[in-house]
Amino acid sequence: MNLLLDTHIAIWAVEDNPRLSQAARALLLEPAASIFVSVASLWEIAIKHAQHGAKDMPMSAKDALGFFYASGYTIVPVAPAHVLMLEGIPRLHDDPFDRLLVATALTEPYRLITSDARLGAYGSMVTVV
Repeated sequence: MNLLLDTHIAIWAVEDNPRLSQAARALLLEPAASIFVSVASLWEIAIKHAQHGAKDMPMSAKDALGFFYASGYTIVPVAPAHVLMLEGIPRLHDDPFDRLLVATALTEPYRLITSDARLGAYGSMVTVV
C-alpha cells in the first residue's frame, strides 16, 4: 500500500505529535505500507517556516527532510505529470499544495493520508484520518 502523507500528517508522524490520530498511526505502522512525502510538502514547510517561524511550522524544510529520511520515507519529486493532472482535477479545495498532493496521488497512484476533511471530496484515493 503506497501512502502519500499530507504535510501535517508527515510532520506529526516524525514529531510523534498527539494530534496524529490512532487511525493514521495504524496506517503508518502497517507492514505493507510504503510511505511517501512529496517535495511539494517540503516546499510548503519552507515557505511557512520562513514566513512565520515555529508559530505556523514547527520545523524547517531542512530539518523535516532529515526526519523524513531518518523515518524511512521516500521523497517524491514533483513531476510534469503531476502538474498536468492538477489542471484536470475539480477545484474542490483552494490550497495549492493540497491540490498538488491530490494530483500526485492520482497520477502515481498513491493513497493520500490527510487530516483535512475537505480533501475527502476528491474520492476514494484520499483517506481522512
